[in-house]
Amino acid sequence: MMFNNFLVMLQNRWPEIMIGTWEHIQLTLVALFIGNLIALPLGILLTRKRKLADTVIGITSVFQTIPSLALLGFMIPFFGIGFGPAIVALSIYALLPILRNTYTGILGVNQAVVDAGTGMGMTSRQVLFMIEIPLALPIIMAGIRTATVMVIGVATLAALVGAGGLGDIIFRGIAMARQDLILAGAIPAALLSMIFDYILKRIEIAVQP
Repeated sequence: MMFNNFLVMLQNRWPEIMIGTWEHIQLTLVALFIGNLIALPLGILLTRKRKLADTVIGITSVFQTIPSLALLGFMIPFFGIGFGPAIVALSIYALLPILRNTYTGILGVNQAVVDAGTGMGMTSRQVLFMIEIPLALPIIMAGIRTATVMVIGVATLAALVGAGGLGDIIFRGIAMARQDLILAGAIPAALLSMIFDYILKRIEIAVQP
């Protein structure tokens, strides 16, 4: 009976689910773009300024411990409601896995390989882009994939600040005590996590030297 109700609900609310899914994808992509834009260069910089690494990563870890709902609420006085506060909060949540894995991955590159590149006359920039980053890529990509799954999950709460997404459907289902509505939001969110993770895995394989 419940399965039949779920199928009928899917048919009736398909446009709404598609709109929520598209909004969820937009939130995820923008937050990940900003997170990568900040965390990747910062992680590389910290490998050159190791004395600052513990402090910077520690500060980023503190933001990660703030409950996602509270962090969204903190953003409202500064950015109002809607897309803005959700993007800022989601970008903050994306930082730690990318930053830590970038830093750890590059530091984990065999120093003998780095020395060999330097001995061949490579500049520090060439060593970074031709040796360190390619060899650290699996670890860096693991951080990006972790951040992606986290952002997709937390993005369901963005509906509470008026940013839309699949969270709208989930919270409507909770308010109406309708499991079919909850599933209509939760299942696409889970599928998005799996699809994004698979795409990033294929990218990692394609670019890995």
